[in-house]
Amino acid sequence: MHIEFLVEEPSAEAALHNLVPMICGSDISFDIHAFRSKSDLLAKLPLRLKSYRKFLPRDWRIVVLIDEDRQDCIALKDVLEDAAIQAGLITRCRARGGSRFQVLNRIAVEELEAWFFGDVQAIHQAYEKIPITLGTKSAYKDPDAIKGGTWEAMERELQRAGYFKGGLAKIKAARAISANMEPSRNRSRSFQIFRQGLLSIISSI
Repeated sequence: MHIEFLVEEPSAEAALHNLVPMICGSDISFDIHAFRSKSDLLAKLPLRLKSYRKFLPRDWRIVVLIDEDRQDCIALKDVLEDAAIQAGLITRCRARGGSRFQVLNRIAVEELEAWFFGDVQAIHQAYEKIPITLGTKSAYKDPDAIKGGTWEAMERELQRAGYFKGGLAKIKAARAISANMEPSRNRSRSFQIFRQGLLSIISSI
């Protein structure tokens, strides 16, 4: 089994390099293709999926991961689903009766950093000056509902603790935090939906 990941930025690529083996195990091969931005991914997705359609082996799956960024989640998911359908590929949402699917579309609500706030212990292990009690603050109890932007909140908390005074290095932080994450304990609902989607791929082998 092989999985092709399409993500909107290098920080997501850095995180997935750590997270995918944790979730899927070492028997699954994967490649991660990072685009320049969310708009770049959305613009190039239809053609990219059509190119996959021409050669996609039976034991390959495609996972598209994109940030919600305060957009309408349903409308954004429809854009991803329509791109796959127009390319002639079967998505998990459109597969019927447990039939084989080729594309899994997933949305990080509202941004990738919400997944990191879902595992404060991992943040603490990567940056020990961050208190392990951070997740008990009312602002962070629901990682998917953090107001004012999750990457901004991450930058603010790390800078308050003395890190990244010149601005958050998103790729470096994503790599460090994700290396310490435990997928099963993550409190972000969108992360758990992503995790369950990957597990459904494994079970389809």
